[in-house]
Amino acid sequence: MNFIRVTKRDDLPVRMEVIIRLVAIVLSLIAAGIVILVFGVDPVRIFKSIIEGSLGTTLRIQQTVVKAVPLIITSLGIMVAFKMKFWNIGAEGQITMGALAATWVALFMSDSMPLFAKLLLMALASMVAGGLWAFIPAFFKAKMGTNETIFTLMMNYIAIKFVTYLQYGPWKDPNSNGFPKIAPFPENAILPSLFGVHIGWIIAIICAILIYLFMTHTKKGYEIAVVGESTETARYAGMDIGKIIIIAMFVSGGLCGLVGMIQASAIEKTLVSGIANGYGFTAIITAWLAKLNPVIIIVVCLAFSMLIQGGAYIQIAMNVPSAVSSIVQGIILFFIMGAEFFLQYKVGFRHNEAKEVA
Repeated sequence: MNFIRVTKRDDLPVRMEVIIRLVAIVLSLIAAGIVILVFGVDPVRIFKSIIEGSLGTTLRIQQTVVKAVPLIITSLGIMVAFKMKFWNIGAEGQITMGALAATWVALFMSDSMPLFAKLLLMALASMVAGGLWAFIPAFFKAKMGTNETIFTLMMNYIAIKFVTYLQYGPWKDPNSNGFPKIAPFPENAILPSLFGVHIGWIIAIICAILIYLFMTHTKKGYEIAVVGESTETARYAGMDIGKIIIIAMFVSGGLCGLVGMIQASAIEKTLVSGIANGYGFTAIITAWLAKLNPVIIIVVCLAFSMLIQGGAYIQIAMNVPSAVSSIVQGIILFFIMGAEFFLQYKVGFRHNEAKEVA
């Protein structure tokens, strides 16, 4: 009788790791191609159009970068929490609260304030708001041992509904002719552009560098990694685990809050309840695929943004249903994430012969 045996890998050569990833990508393209054929569409044309839609022109490249910016910064925030084994599923709410704080600065502080000063205040307010929103579940986790996954997830809905309340109530624009929306930002609250893309891409690069330095060259970064590896080891070393959890989550939420400011200022130019646009959940995937590495996060998020932008392009240019592009993205993601299993574990077969007893 044959038995499947799964064992954890001790070490995997870099060459083998590259081969496994390449095989996963090839298989994902084959599987996605078969599904596309079922829909009666040429898969080669679809894949070609995805690349053209994301990189074909200067404008499309700019749109790909625009989609990558919030994904990169949110992934960095989630990475800090996940490095500590704190499952922060609340990035959507933290982005939303960051956008809310930035909107308050944009709309209720002087319109004559210099652009740089106002944008700086908006960024600081968004990071504090996002950090405080993440601080709440971190505090209860540190003091009472609550389940952070459920806690952070439910706080997403509180943040979104609160913004909806403001949108329909106290912050409703009186000049909107009854339409439930918040007033647009003044000129001194709009992020400027560089090379055709808002400067959020520069902020994303700076954040990646700072988080890399924070995690690899500071005492707090080291403590976060130790807590993630083993709380018992951290406790034996005399580390204040509760304090480390709170600091890490404040940094995590602060980065997500900054995304809210960027999206509100550069993309929406106002505050809407759907400001997070699913980036908080997508970033969970990209952070894991990047193995919680700040440098690799940039590469993974750019690749993922190409899929998103290319998927949107084929819907318009080829009149392909949105379901097709979503299925293609899902299949590719499934195979790539499946490869992670084979990178961590090896699968073999054990032959067990039954012996007859006379």
